Amino acid sequence: MSHPDGCVSLGMLGRTINQYRVIEEIGRGSFGIVYKAEDTTLPRFVALKFPSDQISADRAALDRFRREAAAASSLSHQNICVIHGVGEFEEKPFIVMEFLNGQTLRKLISGKPLPLDRTIDLGIQIADGLAAAHEKPIIHRDIKPGNIFVTDRDQIKILDFGLAKVMPIKKEI
Repeated sequence: MSHPDGCVSLGMLGRTINQYRVIEEIGRGSFGIVYKAEDTTLPRFVALKFPSDQISADRAALDRFRREAAAASSLSHQNICVIHGVGEFEEKPFIVMEFLNGQTLRKLISGKPLPLDRTIDLGIQIADGLAAAHEKPIIHRDIKPGNIFVTDRDQIKILDFGLAKVMPIKKEI
């Protein structure tokens, strides 16, 4: 059953998907829905990201969803959201990600300026995370306040590598 916006049904709450027990919905957009879930194998919370029905029906968009998981999972940096794995439930793929407490930069700024020292600190963290991705060489291509997460400890986590481009590695002669 789908929600009117084409996302996975709210009937997911309380269900167990592989080893993850879905606790609550934590985000929804045109691309899909994200749930907080408890990992029943390891003592931790994770985020499960499912594509919307429209994305699942569109081969190119589904490839983008899979590219996001592949690109982000190859990165290991304190300012990039950790991808723990991928799975499938009822013929729908999902990404298992690090669960984060905090809010997106979009919500944090909400049309009001941040103090200069905080802006500089957050900007440096964003640049550091992007530099780490570029070293792989992965180009994010969709940096915006909604794809930047600020944890409760003021640590930046870059999200959503769905439009990322993996560049060929140039060999030096």
